[in-house]
Amino acid sequence: MASEVMKVKLVAGVTNAENDLLTVASGHTYTVLNLSVCETGGNDETFDLYIRDDAGANDYEIYSDQALAANATFEHTTRIVLEATDVLSAQTASAANVDVVISYLDQTL
Repeated sequence: MASEVMKVKLVAGVTNAENDLLTVASGHTYTVLNLSVCETGGNDETFDLYIRDDAGANDYEIYSDQALAANATFEHTTRIVLEATDVLSAQTASAANVDVVISYLDQTL
């Protein structure tokens, strides 16, 4: 039976290593409705946000070197559709302290 459920994913402490934010389960489609990125360490930062298609076979940048001021919040408000085995990932340019909040719709067929 098909279903649609609103969900939220909270990720604290994104840094300069690859951080998997949201991994799509088999048989599901996720539609990201809103994504907030908040710098909490008190330093200007840049970040990349990208989709690792098919669990990492290819990376597709959504934001590359996006500026994020100290103690500021960046919001992405357009939809991003992720299919089974896709991974939404982020990485900062330097050691940082960045939190991410993702609101999304989880759909099954």
